[in-house]
Amino acid sequence: MFKVLTLNNISIVGLEKLPRDNYEVASEIQHPDAILLRSFKMHDMEIPETLKAVGRAGTGVNNIPLDKMTEKGVVVFNAPGANANAVKELVLAGMLMACRNIGPAWNFACALEGTDEEISKQVESGKKNYGGFELPGKTIGVVGLGAIGRSVANMAKDLGMNVIGFDPGLTVEGAWQISSSVQQANTFDEMLPKVDFVTFHVPLIDVTKNMLNADRIKLMKDTAIILNFARNGIIDENAIVERLNNKKLYGYVCDFPSNGLKNVPGVVTLPHLGASTSDAEDNCAVIVSENVKDYLENGNIKLSVNFPEVDMPRNGNCTRLTVSNKNEPNMLGQISTILADANLNIIDMVNKSKKDVAYTIVDVDSEISESIVSSIKAIKGVLSVRVLS
Repeated sequence: MFKVLTLNNISIVGLEKLPRDNYEVASEIQHPDAILLRSFKMHDMEIPETLKAVGRAGTGVNNIPLDKMTEKGVVVFNAPGANANAVKELVLAGMLMACRNIGPAWNFACALEGTDEEISKQVESGKKNYGGFELPGKTIGVVGLGAIGRSVANMAKDLGMNVIGFDPGLTVEGAWQISSSVQQANTFDEMLPKVDFVTFHVPLIDVTKNMLNADRIKLMKDTAIILNFARNGIIDENAIVERLNNKKLYGYVCDFPSNGLKNVPGVVTLPHLGASTSDAEDNCAVIVSENVKDYLENGNIKLSVNFPEVDMPRNGNCTRLTVSNKNEPNMLGQISTILADANLNIIDMVNKSKKDVAYTIVDVDSEISESIVSSIKAIKGVLSVRVLS
């Protein structure tokens, strides 16, 4: 019986992927094998010694102490792309709200008083204050071309917009999923003077903190609109406010309200709605639940942020051993020697590495004793060892 601790409300659609005859799932549980969460901050949490996996029902993992998890051999999973459509739709809504001045126009209409005839006259005289512009033919810069950024870029092309993408880490696989007519920017600064909109889809890390700062905003058109549905801290909020107050920027739409953004002309703030749809929550929960389940039962790793992707079919006649370790020379040789000395025949094996860690799955033809497990754990650099019968 595997024990799974939930630190946030997780979609029941996802939890149903963990059958009750083999899983105990609860918000309060001792000695969990796995943790499922959304936004709960784990940095100050005492990590249970029994923990083997963490599933983040979303994309960003800033709330999880990755280094600490890796040191303990705990695999951290996330669900990239599961909320891509939800965020893409909100980016579109933000673009339309900004370029058509929908927020101020809505407020104007809500404040109208008098008879219907009087209101009609006020509408006719006031609507000129809320004129905007259309999207076709405009240029949008997409910063970060992961699952969400690619989805936004392709949507913008479908709307008749010109698209410039910037992502130094774009993979070949990712590039295949983007419209061939999307232009590539060699640098972030090169992109900024060309765009009417710029939207961010990157994590908040050292290199992206205040990525759009006062100096870079000055490179942009006075008529440009900035959208941030990624992470608070990527954009220098004070610089945005200064430019808007001086009419050197058309608008700013973000998912992160603050006192500094209140009542600033051209600002639209939303209460972190990016992935807040039932569809996205279901998708995220299903992906992490399925991958945590596969790891606990079979040792396979898919969509992990701190360990390599490793997938090996099970052989019903074998005992499976998994080992996570520091990515150092002769680790695999030492593990194989211990198995050979115990007269265990290796039926199948796969070994992969990712940065400073490596992970091995080994199927052998006999049972693996506790003494063998202890010997492997004693190898310097081994982080965790599991036996799956």
